[in-house]
Amino acid sequence: MPTFQTYHVTPTLPGALEPLREMSFNLWWTWEPSARRLFRHLDPELWNRTNHNPVRMLQLSRQLRLEEVSQDKAFLRELKEVHDAFRNYLARKDTYGKTGAGGAIKNPVAYFSAEFGFHESIPNYSGGLGILAGDHCKSASDLDLNFVAIGLLYRHGYFKQQIDKEGVQEAVNLNQNFHDLPIREVRRGDANLLISVRILDREVFAKIWQLQVGRVSLYLLDTETPENNAEDRLITAELYGGDLEMRMRQEIMLGIGGVKALSALGIEADVFHMNEGHSAFLALERIRLNVVERKLDFYSALQVVAAANVFTTHTPVPAGNDSFPREMMRKYFAQFAKDLNIPFDELFSFGQTRVNPSDPFSMTILALRLSRHANGVSKLHGEVTRSLWKDVWTGVPVHEVPITSITNGVHTKTWMAPEFSALYRKYLRDWEEHLTEPDFWRGVIDIPDTQLWETHQKLKLRLVEFVRERIRMRRERVGESPEALRSANQILDPEILTIGFARRFATYKRGALLFSNQERLHRLLNDTTRPVQFIFAGKAHPRDEAGKALIQEVYKFSRQAGLENRLVFVEDYDSYIARRLVQGVDLWLNHPLRPLEASGTSGMKLAPNGGLNLSVLDGWWREGYNGNNGWAIGPEIENGTIEFQNEVDAGSLYQLLENQIIPLYYAKPDGKLPLAWLQLMRESIRSVTPVFNTHRMVKEYTERLYIPAAKSHKDFSRDNCAAATHLSQWKSKIRKDWPQVRIQDVQIGNTDRQNIPVGESLQLSTRVHLGAVDPKHVRVEAYHGESENGGIKNPAVTILAESSQNGDGSYVYQGSVPAAESGAYGFSVRVVPTHPHLMQAHELRLITWS
Repeated sequence: MPTFQTYHVTPTLPGALEPLREMSFNLWWTWEPSARRLFRHLDPELWNRTNHNPVRMLQLSRQLRLEEVSQDKAFLRELKEVHDAFRNYLARKDTYGKTGAGGAIKNPVAYFSAEFGFHESIPNYSGGLGILAGDHCKSASDLDLNFVAIGLLYRHGYFKQQIDKEGVQEAVNLNQNFHDLPIREVRRGDANLLISVRILDREVFAKIWQLQVGRVSLYLLDTETPENNAEDRLITAELYGGDLEMRMRQEIMLGIGGVKALSALGIEADVFHMNEGHSAFLALERIRLNVVERKLDFYSALQVVAAANVFTTHTPVPAGNDSFPREMMRKYFAQFAKDLNIPFDELFSFGQTRVNPSDPFSMTILALRLSRHANGVSKLHGEVTRSLWKDVWTGVPVHEVPITSITNGVHTKTWMAPEFSALYRKYLRDWEEHLTEPDFWRGVIDIPDTQLWETHQKLKLRLVEFVRERIRMRRERVGESPEALRSANQILDPEILTIGFARRFATYKRGALLFSNQERLHRLLNDTTRPVQFIFAGKAHPRDEAGKALIQEVYKFSRQAGLENRLVFVEDYDSYIARRLVQGVDLWLNHPLRPLEASGTSGMKLAPNGGLNLSVLDGWWREGYNGNNGWAIGPEIENGTIEFQNEVDAGSLYQLLENQIIPLYYAKPDGKLPLAWLQLMRESIRSVTPVFNTHRMVKEYTERLYIPAAKSHKDFSRDNCAAATHLSQWKSKIRKDWPQVRIQDVQIGNTDRQNIPVGESLQLSTRVHLGAVDPKHVRVEAYHGESENGGIKNPAVTILAESSQNGDGSYVYQGSVPAAESGAYGFSVRVVPTHPHLMQAHELRLITWS
């Protein structure tokens, strides 16, 4: 039997089509419908077979077809129009980043993330964190921000999901050929540009790949290179794969390797944004560079580095944050501590609250301690995060913990159906130029009912046909009968109220909540005049057995007699399925256990497509819901059990469906259009679209965090870091002297100390012993508010002024607290250190209370 060697023949792209190749290597096409239309037109079947990957498509296109379209005048005319739009996009000068507030960013913002989700053809993401990172980059490009991104390139991506005959999730490894992707190796001369990171006793090397996202570059590190041993080549093999040692190595490569990559590329960033704690080692590496190259001591270097760091946390529970045991940290970072000239235990303490010495090393705490700017991803998540990490700022009131919030968004053009984009252009003019302007979107009232409904129904029909095809393909793959294949054409009905639920199947998202009352569910699905249908999709982490069990439960329900045409599970959820769903369903269902949804973004994608949300008031929906743009599930139960909350939410879900949502959808006064439903669609578009998008989000990051971080970094870097060194020395002295600070006495000057008439003030006087601490370096405050259960509600702060000194290190401070409203009030007096170069009120975590 002969053995055959294989080889590939690739087509030659005619010169007239060369712009296709240029555009295929810039992800601008992922959010530009006219560009995707060009590629699809080449060969619709091949476009689908390559998972909408234009690079791979051009490699596989038939030479004859390429020659044919290169002679097609209509195609060439359209190609020129699209290519001109692409070139104009890149060359535009009147942008937020050049002429707007973003112009203040002179050196790049470096954005680090463990995953990036741009498109289904680049499976370098697992879920919401990656999609958010991708949308962040796209908006940074549209706004023309000075911005660069850093990540890892995973050979096996996340995983391809297959559901077997029993509904069990199987994880199929991807094995990507990077040369089929729209990425290019960064080269220096004739060789690949390599960086190396010391891991344990050896240097581990990584290639750098460049992915162009509009105007923004993303650089991805890849350890599968001949210079590494077999073990180290696996570091970038799989996203969130392997054991804790592998996670450690990945995070060293992302954080430390990412900083080295920027240096090798000649990129000097002024801001370092950590999207979650995976990349937090970057702060240690940047401190090391300042110690080694600028000859700063550790704490002076820390001031410089922390000033430039921005940290975004997405996780509302401690268990969701990466942490490493002491011995593992010692194994990987003992030498690093020596390079920093500090003891290992001191380095280790930067990953702890310092309340319990036996705590592991938390990447989130490391990021919080080494960043002067930190945020949660919704208002509620900001509150939860401040409470979660309050022990990092011991003694500081929770609401003053220096973690702010910037609510997530979505890249609108990526998720908006081209049909809705055309509708808005027709009736509202150029919506892209006015995306973040709420008044502009009031114009949706001018869209005729018929046009709005027909556009939505067209997308819904496309969704139904898409789901039928996916179900048929799966049934064919698992070997179901010809009858089962034919019956796939009976699944779903475009005239029926269609509800979508698609997300990561983690237990807190309660994917099976709908099935808690099967009798009511059967009635809803099989109602003869007003039926409902549900589409489910989502992956569980391969090691999350509880999540996989939820998927199996949903699948088994979908195959029950009498339900299978009204309830479906679509396998291998990715961004393509997500687009089809958010553009086609009537209603989006979301019911995580509060407050465990940090933000959530899937529901935001519905609004630009005229969809509505049915969700618990968690994450973004707590801000987005206004009573007229969707529905809120259930009240939050204080101090109740999870089981009771599940019961209450399931009851609320069914009550809303039965009594409000279903009747409203099927109410068609003219026999054709659901007029009241259309009003809700308009209100959803108007209220959600201009607010919950990444253009608004990136502008907020820029103006609230990036610009202050860049300014502080420059200030601390000036004059060989003189200000940073001075601040570090001052902090050291304050920490040494602070134990001398005590509040000796507090006096109320009012005649009646217990009862003060409205309109007067509480007169306060306090004697404070400062010892060796200079009074110009402290702030003495009255902390006051409504009295409640031994604490203070709605607290406020009044600064007390120094009135005299006693010569023994004691000072008298006085002030008055206005009595503006009747009620029971309480107060305390406190002393906090202050300095003009402090970036946070509680940066030293020192506070003395009366």
